[in-house]
Amino acid sequence: MLSRRSAIGLVFCVLLAAVASAQDAAIVITGPPAPLPPAVINRDAQGRATVRATRLAAPLKVDGHLDERAYEDVPSMTDFIQNDPSPGAPATQKTEVWVFFDDRAIYVVGKCWEDHLDKMIATEMRRDGAITQNDSFAWSFDTFYDHRNGVLFEVSPLGGRTDGQVTNERTVNTNWNPVWKLAVGRFEGGWTVEAELPFKSLRFRPGLTQTWGIQVRRKNLWKNEISYLTPIPQEVLGQGHFRSSLDATLVGLEIASGSKNLELKPYGTSNLTTDNTLSPAIINEPGADFGVDAKYGVTQSLTADLTYNTDFSQVEADEQQVNLTRFNLFFPEKREFFLENQGTFAFGGTLDANTPVLFHSRTIGLTQGLQVPIIGGGRLSGRVGRYEVGVLDIQTDDIDAVKSTNFQSARLKRDIFRKSSVGVIMTGRSVGLSGGDSRESIGLDTTLAFYNNLVFDAYWAKTPNDTNGDDDSYRGRFEYAGDRYGVLAERLDIGAAFRPEVGFVRRADVRRNFGQFRFSPRPEHSSLVRKYSYTGSIDYFENGAGRLDTRNLLGQFGIDFQNSDTMRVTYSDMYEFLPIPLRLAPGVSVPVGSYDYGSVSGSYGFGPQRRLFSGTASLEYGTFYDGNKTTLTLAASRSNFPPHLSIEPSYSLNKVDLPQGSFATNLVGARVTYMMTPLMFTSALVQYNSVTHSVSANVRLRWEYQPGSELFVVYNEQRDTQPIGITALSNRAFIVKINRLFRF
Repeated sequence: MLSRRSAIGLVFCVLLAAVASAQDAAIVITGPPAPLPPAVINRDAQGRATVRATRLAAPLKVDGHLDERAYEDVPSMTDFIQNDPSPGAPATQKTEVWVFFDDRAIYVVGKCWEDHLDKMIATEMRRDGAITQNDSFAWSFDTFYDHRNGVLFEVSPLGGRTDGQVTNERTVNTNWNPVWKLAVGRFEGGWTVEAELPFKSLRFRPGLTQTWGIQVRRKNLWKNEISYLTPIPQEVLGQGHFRSSLDATLVGLEIASGSKNLELKPYGTSNLTTDNTLSPAIINEPGADFGVDAKYGVTQSLTADLTYNTDFSQVEADEQQVNLTRFNLFFPEKREFFLENQGTFAFGGTLDANTPVLFHSRTIGLTQGLQVPIIGGGRLSGRVGRYEVGVLDIQTDDIDAVKSTNFQSARLKRDIFRKSSVGVIMTGRSVGLSGGDSRESIGLDTTLAFYNNLVFDAYWAKTPNDTNGDDDSYRGRFEYAGDRYGVLAERLDIGAAFRPEVGFVRRADVRRNFGQFRFSPRPEHSSLVRKYSYTGSIDYFENGAGRLDTRNLLGQFGIDFQNSDTMRVTYSDMYEFLPIPLRLAPGVSVPVGSYDYGSVSGSYGFGPQRRLFSGTASLEYGTFYDGNKTTLTLAASRSNFPPHLSIEPSYSLNKVDLPQGSFATNLVGARVTYMMTPLMFTSALVQYNSVTHSVSANVRLRWEYQPGSELFVVYNEQRDTQPIGITALSNRAFIVKINRLFRF
């Protein structure tokens, strides 16, 4: 068995060896020669481009008004190329781009011409809001010029912004929030974007002279058109700025080294709490706390994060889910400390609900349904040459029956070939979930990516334990994701004793075989339909003894309309074996046995071009175990009341009739957001769940009063509707939190 100390030592030695031996490969420009001044872009016959950043001769005021001399002296980059609906054709709307820099920052400027300003979709103003449901201007940087990772930024015409980190051209972490400055404006023929991105907010190779990748995208949502600075194949639909291997090359950038890169972010909180679920109950109990986060640039590409008395009181509440299966639900990470470089610790390639997660940061500070205080910890992450490294250590406090626990994770990945990688990971905790001895996990993985749409993922992992059971897991996954055809095949094995206790496993003791084929023709000269889609798949699960546990045969027909609406019709034929009774509702349990059942569902997605309502409505009906089930769902819906108010209702109804009894579940929710400015908004998430007989509300005011510094005012309340109705208060809390960013 691998001990915690030896595992940490092994991985640490590997990391040190990697850092010591890593050498930056010589930069080879994958494109035409650099343009000669005054030109700023040079294209070759294949459509590849090399662009030049221009040093500013005078300060640039970021105000959305392109009135500085630089816009007259420096030509713009233009001639965008459609990705959809007519790949390779010139964009129907003109876009101009400038890239400037000075000693502190890089500037990206866009001038988006628009023939029909009255048709432009501009409803999102808040940071990290629904920018994808607006017309937008987006760009990405491959700051290490490794053709596989990057950072992206996207802006709406109202100044709403989102940003993210892209790992291996597929995994996107949009919860990353670097410090940068933005202004948008309007002119008679369209709208403008001016963005200032401090070099301190980015990570890149050492050295004065820099070579980056760059891509710029324009989305005209009202006409469902997407265009890019360089040609992007249609199978990479709307995600060309995720694909660093297709970027243009950015040259001419110079970044002086030697400056300090230290950030301190202290915070203070005050709260008032009531909790009637405790004995004795807490009634309006005041509280206060403080803590600090620190970030230090060890090098230009390697960052150390430290945290003391970490607080997550401002984090938005999870959206509730109704679970009618015998398997666990997965909830994403939303806490800020764990978000930057989150993709570094990702393991196993492209994941789905059935694939184990070896490191899931939500296990830290959340145990047995309790929030466990985090005393502090640190993280080192970034790149050293062709290596991507990450080391994390966090200590939690003890609370009730949960012991104080130390969590560790170490990750190392090595770039191979053009877009592929191999890696190793180790995770551990000093106290197991059951309160016993320490638990560790180790794993090896690889991603082999070829061309634009061919990927093979594989991993092997082990969670050593004292049971002598099957504590291994492995997977091989092949995917071809073309525009017209798609093929997916997977083999997954999870041992009965495989338990990554700093991770997540939906179901153990399974052998999964999965296959899927898709045919997606595009009709010619159709003014109504953009693409049809025919998909068939088989999902086959056996347990370790070879018994069939689950089989799902699925067929789907879909239509993507020219106006961005969608329609889907799906048939599912399911077999499931229940080894133990499945409790679905009070007094309603499905007995042990084998069950065959099937269903038909239809859904219609109303595209984001619809101002009054957008979202997906679906209806499913069919057999369910030895009875019937009807499901009605309203999801990802949104009603806009420009320019400041949005309402996002959701509804899920399950009506189940079984020989053992009948019941219905209702999950009703709404998120209401009022946007005062792009950096100040109030949102309220209200949810009613008939399964838990609860009504909950999470109300948040977020104000970024200066870049990187925020004020939060939060009100949480939960009520029990079962005993005496909606007046039965379970708990509530009123929280005020303020933080302040200091950069040195």
